[in-house]
Amino acid sequence: MIGRLESTVMPYAWGSRTFLATLTGRASPSSGPEAELWMGAHPVAPSRLAGEPGTLVDTVASAPERVLGARTHGAFGGRLPFLLKVLAADHPLSLQAHPTASQAAAGFADEEARGVPLDASHRNYKDASHKPELLCALTRFDALCGFREPAETVALFDALAIDEIREAVAPLRAAPGAGGLRVTFDALMRAPDDRRGRMVAAAVAACRAHEGAWSDECAWALKLAEMYPGDIGVVSALLLNLVHLEPGEAIYLGAGNLHAYLRGAGVEIMASSDNVLRGGLTKKHVDVAELLRVLDFASGPVAKVVPRALDAHERVYDTEAREFRLSVVAVDGEVARDVAGPSILLVTEGEVVVSSPSGEVSLTRGAAAFVSADEGRLRLAGKGVVYRASVNLG
Repeated sequence: MIGRLESTVMPYAWGSRTFLATLTGRASPSSGPEAELWMGAHPVAPSRLAGEPGTLVDTVASAPERVLGARTHGAFGGRLPFLLKVLAADHPLSLQAHPTASQAAAGFADEEARGVPLDASHRNYKDASHKPELLCALTRFDALCGFREPAETVALFDALAIDEIREAVAPLRAAPGAGGLRVTFDALMRAPDDRRGRMVAAAVAACRAHEGAWSDECAWALKLAEMYPGDIGVVSALLLNLVHLEPGEAIYLGAGNLHAYLRGAGVEIMASSDNVLRGGLTKKHVDVAELLRVLDFASGPVAKVVPRALDAHERVYDTEAREFRLSVVAVDGEVARDVAGPSILLVTEGEVVVSSPSGEVSLTRGAAAFVSADEGRLRLAGKGVVYRASVNLG
């Protein structure tokens, strides 16, 4: 089975009015913000195969072993285990982290047992799965990702000299490691509302007056405070690494990594889950106790994922996640690829014809196709760049 995907654009407020519209050949700017193009079989917004009844969820359910392949079906049951997105952020996303597989299973079971409605605004776990993810930049991309080396964070707060935050940072200064980070982060998140307001106001004033080292971090703190006045996430964001990606560079976010995408566009692939625990920079529910339970307080610089060349045409972004693998294929003429499981092919540049034993589909920029596991072999012809999402079972 091979077919063009019809997929949903999610209109979150932080999205771009130009990137996804331009990518998919529609009028730009769009009438409203467009944040994410979802390609996959997640029940919140499943794709459809053009000309076929039902959604991709139904397609998989109709013949799971044939569509997914025996290995994928055996490992993940009758569901497509990955979700592919194009993310386009004109404004920052919330500070957030994702649980481990065991934490997600336990949290989901607990909320189900307590009868918390799936659509409740205070619900933490929408499903029983974890949500590791990889983001590969299509444009220059800025993000906050993981806790900075404690000694550097202490140096940042020393440079800002914020009296109102000195007490909260003291545990990190005394124990510059995971333990100190946890106590400092907890002190910020659990501070009374009036004290948090004073902390944020003092941090904003210090960042506005600051010059020299840490100027990028201060500039982002000011932008975040403008969007989320009084939000303690403005201060806790100063504990995190500020990461810059150029097109083609990628980062992998495992369980417990506190992060926030700030600006830019990229291809994102993840385990098919919607479990998000927020830590600020949002008007949505923040469960401090549950967030602290899942956070990883390991610290240090962020290692970018360097793609590994499979051959002259394809480079793969290796991660530990079994649910997904992302690679990029440069097509100039004709390229043959083996199919070992279900895959989604997304064209981001040019035009590529994808053919298989059962048919072919022509993909222009911004279009995607689903390929079932039983196709065996693909031929990519034309000139363009294709992101290939598949399962990582070796």
